[in-house]
Amino acid sequence: MKSYREAGVDIDAGNLTVRLLAEAVSSTATPAVLSEIGAFGGLFAADDLGPGKVLVASTDGVGTKVDLAARYRRYKGLGLDLVNHCVNDILVQGARPLFFLDYIATASLVPETVLEIVSGMSEACKAVGCALLGGETAEMPGVYMPGATDIAGTIVGVVDREALWPKTEQLSAGDLLVGLSSVGPHTNGYSLIRLLLEQHEADEEMLEFLLAPHKCYIGDIDCLQQRGVQPKALAHITGGGVIENLPRVLPDDLSARIDLGSWDVPRPFSTLTKWADLPNDEAFRVWNMGIGMIVVVDRAQQPLIEELGLATVGHLFPSEGVQSEGVQSEGVSGESPERVRLVGDWR
Repeated sequence: MKSYREAGVDIDAGNLTVRLLAEAVSSTATPAVLSEIGAFGGLFAADDLGPGKVLVASTDGVGTKVDLAARYRRYKGLGLDLVNHCVNDILVQGARPLFFLDYIATASLVPETVLEIVSGMSEACKAVGCALLGGETAEMPGVYMPGATDIAGTIVGVVDREALWPKTEQLSAGDLLVGLSSVGPHTNGYSLIRLLLEQHEADEEMLEFLLAPHKCYIGDIDCLQQRGVQPKALAHITGGGVIENLPRVLPDDLSARIDLGSWDVPRPFSTLTKWADLPNDEAFRVWNMGIGMIVVVDRAQQPLIEELGLATVGHLFPSEGVQSEGVQSEGVSGESPERVRLVGDWR
C-alpha cells in the first residue's frame, strides 16, 4: 500500500500549518469578518458599504523574487511584498482595502516557512486596516522543484464612485507628474536580477536593496491629500516600468514626458544597469528606477509640490501636435506605442 506521504504530500504538516497561522490571520480581523480560519470560504459583511460604493479587486504575485528571498531565508518580506503590491494596485483607482486572500504553493510544505510568509502578510494587512480573510496552501511535489515556493494573492477594496481614479475627463496637457520614491525593485525585474547575480557578486548594500519589501503608498497619498494635493490619477510603477504603466491611466490623446535627471536614481539601479548593459528604454521598462508611484496633478499645484519637497519628474502633452513647451512630439501619436518619452540622461 502506498501512502499520500510517500507521494510527497504531508497532510499532518498541512494541518499544523493551519494551526500555526491562526493567530496571525485572526489578528487582522475587523468587525465585518464573520468567519474563522479553516472555513470553506471567508465571510465579510457588506452592510456598511452603502449606496454609490464600487468594489475594486486585483490579483497578483511576487514572481521570481521568491527564489532570491528563499536563498537568503528572508520569507517574511515576501508576505509584505504581496499585500503591499496588491494594495497599491487598487489604490490607483482610489480604493481602500477590505480583505485579502492568499495562495501559497510549494513542493514540500514547511509550516515554519509558511508561517513566516503569512506573518508578513498579517503585518501588511494590519497596517492598512485590511482583513486577511483566508487563503490556500498547496503542496505539489513534481510540479514545483524541491525547495521552490510561489505566492499570489487577491485583494478586494471599496471606493465611492465619485472618488474613482483616474479622473480621465480632468487630465490635460501640462499636468505635472510627481514621483514617489521606491525602496528597491519592489517585486519586478527579478528574473534578470537573478541572472545578473550568477555573474556578479552582490555586496550587503545590494542584497538589502534587492530584498527590501514592496512599499505601500497609502500613507503617502493620505499625506498629500491632507496637505491639499488633489491627484487626478495615480500610476503604480510595477512590471513594465514607467514606460508600460503610466499610459494605463492616460486617455489616448495624452502622452507623457519623463525628465531623466529630475530625481536621484538609487545607486544599486545604476549598478544593475551597468551589469546588464541596458539602454535607457529597456532599464525603465524592466525596473521602477527609483519611482514606485506617479501622481498626476494640475500644473497650478506646482508651488505646493515644491513646498512639500516632492520631485516633479515630467508632464503630460498632446499625443499629436505640439508639447506644452513647444517641442514637436517627434512621432508620439495616439496610434503609436510610444506613449512615454524619456528625455535627458540620469547616469
